[in-house]
Amino acid sequence: MELAYLYGQPSATAEFKTQVEDFMVDELMDIEFSGEGEHVCLQIVKRGENTLTIAKAIAKLAGVQLRDVSYAGLKDRHGVCTQWFSVPVAIKKHIDFSALNNDHCFVLQQLRHNRKLRTGCHRGNRFKITLRKVSDIRAVLSRVNAVRQGVPNYFGEQRFGFNGHNLTMAERMFDGEPIRDKKLRGLVISAARSALFNFVVSERVKAHGLAVSWPREIFLLEGSNAFFEEDLNDSNVARLLAGDIHLSAPLYGKGDKGIVAQEQQWLSCYQKWCEGLCQLGLKMERRALRLLPRDFAVKTLDEHSLELSFSLPKGTFATAVLRELVQYQDVSKGSTEENE
Repeated sequence: MELAYLYGQPSATAEFKTQVEDFMVDELMDIEFSGEGEHVCLQIVKRGENTLTIAKAIAKLAGVQLRDVSYAGLKDRHGVCTQWFSVPVAIKKHIDFSALNNDHCFVLQQLRHNRKLRTGCHRGNRFKITLRKVSDIRAVLSRVNAVRQGVPNYFGEQRFGFNGHNLTMAERMFDGEPIRDKKLRGLVISAARSALFNFVVSERVKAHGLAVSWPREIFLLEGSNAFFEEDLNDSNVARLLAGDIHLSAPLYGKGDKGIVAQEQQWLSCYQKWCEGLCQLGLKMERRALRLLPRDFAVKTLDEHSLELSFSLPKGTFATAVLRELVQYQDVSKGSTEENE
């Protein structure tokens, strides 16, 4: 699926993730830890390691099952990423988790809390990305101001598996081939839904970008999954300008509400997938059309290297920002996790 560019295809090329230090992520939390309770929360820096491997090491040291270790979101293996984990530990028991420290893992903080961390409990991620072998520094810099205004909120290619394998499996699943493994089945369903979202967003970008509103829209409430359909009027225009609500696109599922005629028309070529998602019992949801990077900064390191830094809300992808700046080649290829 070729996704449309909001600002036209970039002319410059670059390498991405040449070294693990070229992709740095800090998890942004809103939780005030209680300092007491039956859970230990660990802030860990991992280098060149995936989230599940760290979770397994925590479980082994604590003497619990892997399912008892929780975290806010997955982080890429090929990078230096700071994230939080939690594990149940009896109040009267002390475990020194600094025993986990090695070249790939370092415990920054160990705090007690009265509840486990849950997926999505963070507010977002802060990224620092180094691009190398940049063919034209000025061409990239010329697009920075535009990208600051927002980019299409595409799901990243990580969502679809290596070489899009998850989508191949989705096609077979919708043709009637069962997937026995529940975790794999969930990944495939998520990939299919994400691909349909990307397709609708791409079609809308082709039609008129992201700034033009339709006479009747389905608006997404800021900081919520709630949405409502309404004719364009003074009130919702003012709310759009204030960032209280956002234009959105469908995460396909069953239900009469949550999709407009134009979106349904675009998706008619994926009717089998749409019907399959409904049969699986997924409910129609919405996701913001536009992704707005916060605190965007750029630094020229040398004539062929750039350092970018910005913050994104949870569930979004740094590659959605990168693709509007430069045609990048991910030289780490094979990383399958996401920064969610």
